[in-house]
Amino acid sequence: MKRYLFLVSLSYAFPIMRPLQRAIRARGDEAAWFFDTPGCSRFLKEDELELHSVSEVMAYHPDAVFTSGNHTYDFFPGIKVQLFHGFNIDKRPGRGDHFALKGWFDLYCTQGETSTPEFQRLAEKYGYFKVVETGWPKIDGFYDETGKIPRPQNKRPVILYTSTFTKWITSTPYLFEEIRRLIQQRDWEWLITFHPKMDPETVERYKTLTQFPNVTFYDGDNNVALMQRADVMLCDSSSIIVEFLIMDKPVVTFRNTAPGDFLIDINEPALLEGAIDQALARPQKLMENIRRYVAAMHPYYDGKSSERVLQAVDRFIAEDLGHMKRKPRNWFRKWQARKKLHYFPCWEKLCHRKS
Repeated sequence: MKRYLFLVSLSYAFPIMRPLQRAIRARGDEAAWFFDTPGCSRFLKEDELELHSVSEVMAYHPDAVFTSGNHTYDFFPGIKVQLFHGFNIDKRPGRGDHFALKGWFDLYCTQGETSTPEFQRLAEKYGYFKVVETGWPKIDGFYDETGKIPRPQNKRPVILYTSTFTKWITSTPYLFEEIRRLIQQRDWEWLITFHPKMDPETVERYKTLTQFPNVTFYDGDNNVALMQRADVMLCDSSSIIVEFLIMDKPVVTFRNTAPGDFLIDINEPALLEGAIDQALARPQKLMENIRRYVAAMHPYYDGKSSERVLQAVDRFIAEDLGHMKRKPRNWFRKWQARKKLHYFPCWEKLCHRKS
């Protein structure tokens, strides 16, 4: 039996990891979860295994450690695999955040042609990691048992509003009053959810909108269900936009940092109502542009990205492990990682000897 570990820091990791967990279990193998920040463990299901300490991780001895965040722990057993927490949308133009290397990972499982070539170039340059285009496990969770992405069957339009937490990009300060007006004046249902790092005051302000019967605020661990229910998404600049477009549904954005013809982008709150009406009409040209954009972002429509990830891990362990260049030493980052988890085995051994 092979063992795998999911390293989780924020709740957005659950819909990324759970399709992978299903694929692991289908093989007859085992997965466990480790949380390095408080609060996430409340989303675990009864049949999911949590490891509570570094010593438990060491005893579990996973073959691979998967993470959707930007860091991992070098002292954990197993190869370190980056799955990403979103798509390359150039959220902060010119900074190249999606391709930032920290020297942690052995294997990058990329999503499509907007991410794979650059990571392959970096892999050839540095030589300490491999890149395999697998598709994104979270997308596997979009498909139902028939192998299709279900279409919403709503009696009235459902609008999903979400936003990035980045202060100079978020639309939340600008759209509140207009959203409040539309909630009261249009026969639309609203679903509202935000990034786990969203400013708490903003979260509380938007939660006040649940006083209206057509508004639901969601702060759980599975935004896939929300996206499946909605007809249109309202956002600003977040990679969740791509996820919704993959479901073949339109997105209205407010001052998007990298707008394109696959979005309905507005720059004033007064334009919001008309933009949502336009999106609900699903114009043919817009839908064609969406499908063209999605094909570059994530060209896999089979719901089997998780299986490809596991195959990539198998190949890396069988063919590449032990043959890669040495990773950057990263002494300071490694010290920070050990400090975060209070893991200093050599110091503890020394103290034990002295005592």
